[in-house]
Amino acid sequence: MAAFLEGRHAQAFPSFGSERTGAPVMAFCRIDDRPIRVREPVMRPDALVVQDATLLNQVNVFEGLRPDGFVLINSARRIDELGLADLAVTMPQVLTLTVPATALALRHFGRPVPNAVLLGGLAALTGCVRLESLTAAIEERFSGELGAANAAAAREAFAHVGAEREELVRAQAD
Repeated sequence: MAAFLEGRHAQAFPSFGSERTGAPVMAFCRIDDRPIRVREPVMRPDALVVQDATLLNQVNVFEGLRPDGFVLINSARRIDELGLADLAVTMPQVLTLTVPATALALRHFGRPVPNAVLLGGLAALTGCVRLESLTAAIEERFSGELGAANAAAAREAFAHVGAEREELVRAQAD
C-alpha cells in the first residue's frame, strides 16, 4: 500500500510450506516504478526480513540473496550475538541489521505482532518506501488507536534501524 501511495507498482504474496502451526512461511513483495508482469516467487531477493530469529539455525534464509542485498532480523540481539559473524566474510556487501520488533510491538500496542514494526525497519534499511507513505498505509489499514500505535512503532523501528545503519556505515569508513 505504501508503494501505491507513492504512485509505484507493487505485488505481494505468501508461499506456504507444510500447513502446520509454527511452520516457516515465506512471503514476497515486489516494488517497481513500472508495471510488474512476473507472477512467480522471488528467487534473487534484494532484501530479506527475518521475523523469527530462530529460523537462522533451521533454514538457509540467505539462499539467493543478492551479493549487495539487505537483511533485517527481528531480534533484540546484535548480529555478532546471533552467530552471524561469518556472514560478513561470506557476503561482505550485504547490509545486515537487527531491530527488536516484537519488543517494540509489545510496548506500543501490547501484542507480539511485529509486522508493521519490521516494515518501518525495512524502509529505513533499504529506502524502498518513504516513512510517511508507510505510516499512512498502516493507518489506512488499521483504524483508530491500533493504527496510530502501529504507525508509532514503525516510526521507532525506522529511527532505530536508521541509527544502526549510520553507525555501521561510519564504522566501515573508519
